[in-house]
Amino acid sequence: MDDDGRGPGPRPDGERPDGAAGEAPEPAADALRPLPYEGVWRFTAAAVDASVPRARHAVRDLLFRQGVPVSDDMVQGLLLIVSELVTNAVRHAAVLSPTLGVEVAVGADWVRVSVEDSHPYRPTALETDHGRTGGRGLLLVREIAREAGGACDVQRTEGGGKVIWAVLPLKPARTS
Repeated sequence: MDDDGRGPGPRPDGERPDGAAGEAPEPAADALRPLPYEGVWRFTAAAVDASVPRARHAVRDLLFRQGVPVSDDMVQGLLLIVSELVTNAVRHAAVLSPTLGVEVAVGADWVRVSVEDSHPYRPTALETDHGRTGGRGLLLVREIAREAGGACDVQRTEGGGKVIWAVLPLKPARTS
């Protein structure tokens, strides 16, 4: 996997106050400084089966290396989400998207993982059908996010592909 590095990247709506001057008191200078674990990291990988465990291990190692305050249960949930999203991209998008992107974005009180590919098909979460094998990856991702108090969605990219993301809350690291 290629590590394209750290950048400011997008954040979920409502996570950064951008009120105009005078609407709220200015925060203290140290409140504006990002926490050591905040940032955005992006990895690229070939759309092949071997990328699933590589992406999972890369995300796990990143969370620990950056000191992100996540519980073991949350790490397991995030890794399952990464596995499901990368597996879906490999199985369903590889024909039109030989490369996929995995992004991890961490804020003071949230962590988001996303997988981007160039295939235009926008998947939907299937409901449980006990007579069918497979096809429940996005449903599983949605349920993990919901149970943790987070969210997930599928969005189109400017290039006509899609990005599927899930964001989970962290325990607040700052007190107001």
